Amino acid sequence: MMINRPARPRALISLVPMIDVMLILLVFFMVTSTYLNLDMIPAVKPSEGAATGRPQAPAGTLMIRLGADGVPVLRGTGLDQDTLRATLAAAVAEEPLTQVVILPSGAAQTQALITVMDSAALAGVTRLRVLRLEAAP
Repeated sequence: MMINRPARPRALISLVPMIDVMLILLVFFMVTSTYLNLDMIPAVKPSEGAATGRPQAPAGTLMIRLGADGVPVLRGTGLDQDTLRATLAAAVAEEPLTQVVILPSGAAQTQALITVMDSAALAGVTRLRVLRLEAAP
């Protein structure tokens, strides 16, 4: 006669403590890290600019103010979307590296900002910035 012993249950490896530790490390690194300023990364290598044999002149800058009413203002003149797109396309045709800076008002709707950004993209603008002005404390 044989005596059968019940099989010992296998020890289960729990992943919960490891997940807890990883979550704590993730939160720690997110809180203590700094964010990169993407403008620090050059889009053109210095050797590419020097390969042409002539120094590159700085490109022009157009500043578009976006008021609370959502109307883009360029050089003191309010523009509709078609006129804005035509003006930006003419500026890009004249100087391909034209930089467009958009200064939205704090009361401006996000849709108005997106509309101006879309107009700039359709006009061929490749250097676009959105600046948010804050009052001094």
